Amino acid sequence: MAAKTAGGNNAFHNFHNDFAHITDPNERRRLALAEIDKAPFGWYHVRACMVAGTGFFTDSYDIFCVSLLTIMLGIVYHPGSGVLSTPQDTAIKVSTSAGTVIGQLGFGALADIVGRKKMYGLELILIIVATLAQSLTGPGPGTSIVGLIIFWRVLMGIGIGGDYPLSSIITSEFATTKWRGAMMGAVFAMQGFGQLGGALVMLCLTAGFKGSLSSAKDYTACSVQGSQCSIAVDKMWRALIGMGVVPAAIALYYRLTIPETPRYTFDVARDVEQANADAAKYLSGSHGNGKTDEITHATARQQDATQLEVPKASLKDFFSFYGKINNGKILFGTAMSWLVLDVAFYGLGLNSSTVLQAIGYGGGGSTYHKLFNLAAGNCILVCAGAIPGYWLAVATIDTVGRKPLQLIGFTFLTILFIVWGFAFKHISGHGMLAIYVLIQLFFNWGPNTTTFIVPGECFPTRYRSTSHGISAASGKIGSIIAQAAIAPLRTRGATKANASPWLNHVMQIFSAFMFVGIFTTLLIPETKRRTLEDLAQDWDMGGESITGAPIVKNAHHNGSDEIVTESKQD
Repeated sequence: MAAKTAGGNNAFHNFHNDFAHITDPNERRRLALAEIDKAPFGWYHVRACMVAGTGFFTDSYDIFCVSLLTIMLGIVYHPGSGVLSTPQDTAIKVSTSAGTVIGQLGFGALADIVGRKKMYGLELILIIVATLAQSLTGPGPGTSIVGLIIFWRVLMGIGIGGDYPLSSIITSEFATTKWRGAMMGAVFAMQGFGQLGGALVMLCLTAGFKGSLSSAKDYTACSVQGSQCSIAVDKMWRALIGMGVVPAAIALYYRLTIPETPRYTFDVARDVEQANADAAKYLSGSHGNGKTDEITHATARQQDATQLEVPKASLKDFFSFYGKINNGKILFGTAMSWLVLDVAFYGLGLNSSTVLQAIGYGGGGSTYHKLFNLAAGNCILVCAGAIPGYWLAVATIDTVGRKPLQLIGFTFLTILFIVWGFAFKHISGHGMLAIYVLIQLFFNWGPNTTTFIVPGECFPTRYRSTSHGISAASGKIGSIIAQAAIAPLRTRGATKANASPWLNHVMQIFSAFMFVGIFTTLLIPETKRRTLEDLAQDWDMGGESITGAPIVKNAHHNGSDEIVTESKQD
């Protein structure tokens, strides 16, 4: 019999003690995870979404602000022209994505090796340090401000990259099955508020320095060293970047004090007693890890490690596992869907200046009006398409399903980009605004949300974080392709009268990527309202059960809850 833990009342039930009499660790594992899966939606679920979502708010804020940052750096550090060179501008923007790829792969793998809890919070510390360093950095006789910003943004990108797999899988592994998609979607939807937050902070800063900014008619005039306008812009970009620390600092304590996810403790650490205690403490709404009797814990762990029949993770097993065609195609499907999506998602920003011009926020008679209109226009665009799309996905993902939303999204995006690309010269400014808003809507009410959610659900526990990191890193490689390879194409044959003559062809290229996304979507499974353990039965385990003893298959394909049991053949 397992040791009982203290605590529990009418409001907070002690689920651990319900199963203390079960001697079989496999059965205790199944019962404890079932309690998490079927638990009614409660405040502990809301808290989990808030803690994970605050990180995504910070990530999105920092990524969004880079377009404003490069404008202001050009004004302050390029007197005469008032703008950064194209290579400098591109390098600063791509540096974050490059760091994000490293973070997604590195933190993703480490979370499977040492545990989710040990890594969660470290990525936020890295973001805080790199963000503060950016806001306080300055040039010197032997240094370049652009080089320093790139260095710190790569480090910040590593932290942002780590947040993707960690927040996704921690939310997934703690979520109730019925609303798992909505919980993960709500975490990801904080990106929309992060973009809005960045635009609102820029609005406030611009209004605060209105007097100084109004003294210069354009960026060139503002770039005169020592001028009121130049000094004001220098203060603005530091404050804009520095404000990104605030939400990260708020979430840091809660991330550092979360318990290890019971699924990791069961399936990778193979510590049944601790996993039961952690599950009970999480469901009670308390912070931190559950407590167990040390002597009983040590004895039980030694016994459970030999009895608990869950495959062990290793590099050899990883390549063997994904070397099977049925397993490899799902990882390929999640990774390639994210890659082709992000090529167009990040490339869409190429059109923001055209769209802002169409709604009257594309310029201004002074530096103040230019920066104010840029911030206000981005507020409008985020509120018009991005935020509604995110929350429509949250509302429908557990009823419509992940795969249908992604398939429908890629289909509509293909059509919209074809229309925009081939009818580019015949569409009015307001028509472009309508297409832009629709594209933002279907991005977020479709593949932008589902490509984040599905990899956090469909993979086995021992490789869930690594696989999500690989999928997310593929997406960021897509964004690098968009910014470094496809974006420069728009200026082919540029003249003073037409700065982006190839923009219509770029839209046509994006439509091709969206079309590919339709077919990569067919490779992923539908994960709607299926437990993570049930989803694990879809994998080719080579005759090895994910939970040991009998192999259990769910007959969900026939619309039934019937359980079919097959005995392992020795």
